[in-house]
Amino acid sequence: MRFAAKVDSSRTGPLAVLAVITGSGYAYRRPDGVAVVPLGALGP
Repeated sequence: MRFAAKVDSSRTGPLAVLAVITGSGYAYRRPDGVAVVPLGALGP
């Protein structure tokens, strides 16, 4: 969340998603809106 607060959205546009990529586990969305995504869910 601190990183997202530092992004200059006037230069980059609004953030599409804020996510943390993990090595394993389950994908879910935290109560604060951050998506937790295992690496295996990103590709074939």
